[in-house]
Amino acid sequence: MIALADNIWIFNGGNVTFLGFPFSTRMTIVRLANQKLWVHSPIELSAELQQQVESLGEVAYLIAPNHLHHLFIAQWQQAFPTAKTFGTAQVVKKRQDLYFENCLAQSSELPWDEEISHLLFTGSSVMEESVFFHKATQTLIVTDLIENFEPQHFKPLQRNIAKVVGILAPNGKMPLDWRLTFQFNKQTAREHMLTILSWQPQRVILAHGTVIENDAKAFLCRSFSWLGSLEKQS
Repeated sequence: MIALADNIWIFNGGNVTFLGFPFSTRMTIVRLANQKLWVHSPIELSAELQQQVESLGEVAYLIAPNHLHHLFIAQWQQAFPTAKTFGTAQVVKKRQDLYFENCLAQSSELPWDEEISHLLFTGSSVMEESVFFHKATQTLIVTDLIENFEPQHFKPLQRNIAKVVGILAPNGKMPLDWRLTFQFNKQTAREHMLTILSWQPQRVILAHGTVIENDAKAFLCRSFSWLGSLEKQS
């Protein structure tokens, strides 16, 4: 458990295998003004982790931000049966074995809106992702929208592939395969990024890779330079 600022923590979990690569897992928890906990991309639950989380407050919301980040939701639903689960439409369709309170749609009115802004990053037919911004700490929270792995996380061959895909720190980006699916709809992605930049993020928490603690807007502009220059508009 790592406290990044008042009422916001990250928890680093183990690796999961995806397309033959070891993907690190990371969960973000925000304690809301009512002392309830908002849990983003829950990692594998253990007795020790559950005790740490319970020491922070009552788990009220479980967030599955895209259709790849749902693996451990069932464990958390079982451990915290009063918590309400929210996921994108793609997650809800994929995990019909789970109960979801509501979809994370673009127009959703969410119970944490006053403290955490939400944007559904669309424009790709392959995947959409819910992106969040914790206003009090000016923290952007993403999962696969940006991956920023330290080179030593991978074996040499994997490292070379990861570099081509564009997910190595300090120049992490949206993975190339997902980027390519925006080929005919970059304007939508660009509009989303301009909204994100208008939030004035000072920190970026990523599910995969190094957290960005400084010059967050500059990092985001570099990371999304494939959409054209964003700096003047932001």
